[in-house]
Amino acid sequence: MPVTHVIPLDRETLHGHFSSDLAPVLTVDPGDSVTFQALAAFWHWDAGARWLDDLHPVLDDGHPLTGPIAVRGARAGGTLEVRIDVVRPRDWGITFAGESALEWQLDGSIGVTADGAQSVALAPFLGVIGLPPPEPGVHSTIPPRRFGGNIDCKELTAGATLLLPIGVDGALLSAGDGHAAQGDGEVSGTAIECPLDEVRLTLDLRPDLDLRMPVARTDSAWISFGFDHDLDVAADMALETMLDLMQGEHGLDRERALALASVSVDLRVTQIVNEAKGVHAVLRHDALSA
Repeated sequence: MPVTHVIPLDRETLHGHFSSDLAPVLTVDPGDSVTFQALAAFWHWDAGARWLDDLHPVLDDGHPLTGPIAVRGARAGGTLEVRIDVVRPRDWGITFAGESALEWQLDGSIGVTADGAQSVALAPFLGVIGLPPPEPGVHSTIPPRRFGGNIDCKELTAGATLLLPIGVDGALLSAGDGHAAQGDGEVSGTAIECPLDEVRLTLDLRPDLDLRMPVARTDSAWISFGFDHDLDVAADMALETMLDLMQGEHGLDRERALALASVSVDLRVTQIVNEAKGVHAVLRHDALSA
């Protein structure tokens, strides 16, 4: 039977980089779930104060991530399925723009600025869900990669499923970076950055899928991702992965898939601020009918 594992918010379960050398804090079976709390991107639990005062200048230089979590049977070259079940923020958040900071009070589905002047609808998600690359050494949490990481896609709310190419045996999933709301582009460099009272992810393996880049499925659409320093290259990567999906899902040849993509697939800028820019291609489930 699938099991739900609890990972405590603890110094030993947090890190600020990706590396295949990190020992897993937990090993789970495919189909198991994990639940944990998450610090805000700047290592804050409460507003205005870091949760830790012993951060390593290199190993904790990035987002505070929970993990790594190993999955039994995961092998390099395979695909990890991450079902996002719960993402529940605490009651505060913050957005930075240049030297300014906009503080937020979070209450259920609404975020209100501290001065009460503006409010926005909340749609919380994890900015970072990823696996280490196979190359040895310490890898920053800032740029997204083929193996996921700082994807910053606002569509990855509770109910979505993210599919990641696996770079190392065991997969070694790490996750964190709570966002209460974000626009496509994340143009100031931050969303509503917030700690999370509860995250629950269900992990599984997908031996039927061979992905060139990450893919997600939501209630309304398939989403494919591309990441590169060049936005044009990122767009090409997202499109090529979407064409792979369309061929597999609808039994199309490549040119027919491209023609149909031209009238049914939307390309959106995920973010432009994380060194490697992001583009996601969106194909709604109802876009193509027999």
